[in-house]
Amino acid sequence: MPLYRAAVAQFRAQVLDGSLVPTLVEQYRHRLARSPAPAEIRSWERSLHTLSADLVQAGLDQVEVLLEYQLPLTSKRADAVLCGVHPRTGQPSYVVVELKQWGEATIVEDAPDLCVVPSYGGTHLHPCEQVRRYCGHLEDFLASLADLDDPLAGVAYLHNATDAGVVELFDLPEDERGRLFTGQRRADFLTYLQSRLAPLPGATVADQLLSSAVRPSRQLLALAAREVQEREMFRLHDEQQVAFRLVQRALDRSRRVATKQAIVVVGGPGSGKSVIALSLLGELSRQGRTVLHATGSSAFTQTLRRVAGSRAPRVKAMFRYFNQFGELEPNELDVLICDEAHRIRETSANRYTKASARSGVRQVDELLQVARVPVFLLDEHQVVRPGELGSLVEIKTAAARLGINVECVELDGQYRCGGSRAYESWVLRLLGFELGGPTAWEGDEHFTLMVADSAERLESMLRGPQEAGYSARISAGYCWPWGDAFADGSLPEDVVIGEWKRPWNNKKDTSVGGAPGRPFWSSDPAGFGQVGCVYTAQGFEYDWSGVVMGPDLVWRTDRWVAQPARSFDTQVKRSEIADFDRAVRNTYKVLLTRGMVGSVVYSTDPETQELLAGLVGWQMEAERMGDLEKAAEFGRPAELNRGATWQP
Repeated sequence: MPLYRAAVAQFRAQVLDGSLVPTLVEQYRHRLARSPAPAEIRSWERSLHTLSADLVQAGLDQVEVLLEYQLPLTSKRADAVLCGVHPRTGQPSYVVVELKQWGEATIVEDAPDLCVVPSYGGTHLHPCEQVRRYCGHLEDFLASLADLDDPLAGVAYLHNATDAGVVELFDLPEDERGRLFTGQRRADFLTYLQSRLAPLPGATVADQLLSSAVRPSRQLLALAAREVQEREMFRLHDEQQVAFRLVQRALDRSRRVATKQAIVVVGGPGSGKSVIALSLLGELSRQGRTVLHATGSSAFTQTLRRVAGSRAPRVKAMFRYFNQFGELEPNELDVLICDEAHRIRETSANRYTKASARSGVRQVDELLQVARVPVFLLDEHQVVRPGELGSLVEIKTAAARLGINVECVELDGQYRCGGSRAYESWVLRLLGFELGGPTAWEGDEHFTLMVADSAERLESMLRGPQEAGYSARISAGYCWPWGDAFADGSLPEDVVIGEWKRPWNNKKDTSVGGAPGRPFWSSDPAGFGQVGCVYTAQGFEYDWSGVVMGPDLVWRTDRWVAQPARSFDTQVKRSEIADFDRAVRNTYKVLLTRGMVGSVVYSTDPETQELLAGLVGWQMEAERMGDLEKAAEFGRPAELNRGATWQP
């Protein structure tokens, strides 16, 4: 959905009377629960004045304009989408416009789809490649475009630039979904718009786009096997593609001039880190490069081995653990992809390591040395155990000690939680990771958040979606003992909340009593019968997430209070109180950000439950009235759109 929609004539009128930018600011605050950055406001003030004037000059007063249009199932927003009728075919025609205020830009050596902008710093995706990928994403996910003939076009409009200032950007080949115009080429820009949009009303065409059915999200594991074994399946956007190309460029340079570079990709839950990892693994392996993927998570690695390595033993061997590289020679690999790098530990030795094999070398040093291009993907707010040391500072410090250059890419997209920035911000403020304290949930059409009034109710609210074809899981803080399976193969019901009793997920790697092995709890539908902890949920996603907040973190008057005495996580509870507090908040941040369609939350602590119900009270009331079907509609899998229903 856009922040603003109007015909060009109204758009121009609001620019001239000064009401447009305040309207955008107000909508931004309402939708995203925070204020836009001053730089974004300045961009609106300058770029939209130019765009509106050009559209009027082109005679497109009746074309419909969508400003800050959020791409389906992501938090990424296109600057403008112009909706109208194609002058030749009479069919709906959409032009995606990326506006840049750049005056100067140069391409990155050996990577014409990347560029450097002196006034902004850092490495950026070429704007034509950016808008081209936006068009591809719309085609991937909007059903209304499927039967249309050539409905999408994309343009990058650098209205402040002359050709001379950005001459190198023209080296990237253009096509219908990625054309470049500068201010110097304004006349050509207007002519091109007239070739794609007739001077006719575009309201109906805009309605079709905004009401289109959204195809289901391409969840990570669903495409992992094809990505690694066959061809590119994931469409990367903006900073994701920048990171992907920087790795490719660093590898090419390392082989040509014997240099070495590390790439660090930093991003929160759902920002697309693992998608980058699998895209790199698939592409580089197809090129015949020596590339491996590593994590510190048994559940994540074993699941990737089973899914991506299905019927392909060679592919299975590409997924390793951080502690398996100590005996390899320096630069033995072309690329090592360290996913979930926040789980890097001080050394690779553990209690089972023989004394003769304990080198004393830091684990981060081993990972940096073993590949020509080591790649680290991390989220510092997902450190949930003592001894996990992976951070940008740690990696940069180690790289400097070893004489390795580091380039960092920060991801700001959101591809989980329905792409909802509002929910992401709500979680961060709830747990104290953003300033302002807990705030009321105002709702978001892209994501559903509800509070259950009991553990029984939480499970029943999720059982309907599970039975109707969604994936759903219940996870909880580690606040109950965790017993071994009984002799008959059944699991003990250790998680007890009043009359509600459920087992933790299976401890073993193999199936027990119908419960999937521990690494596969998140990805196997049979995992719904057990309660997962952070160690089995971290790194995964599912449609509906139920989260039980236990007594290890409770709300008291105006602040969170961590209670290590109420935790059964032996390693974490022995930490200093400040470390335990950080770990337990990070734990609930991880658990609360697993859902793709919606989350249902319940706390066993009365005061904490009162806080949650107060913040999300109106959603809870809607749930009691049986309105879950409507709330879930946005994320409904395509096959369910044909009439299958479920009742709460």
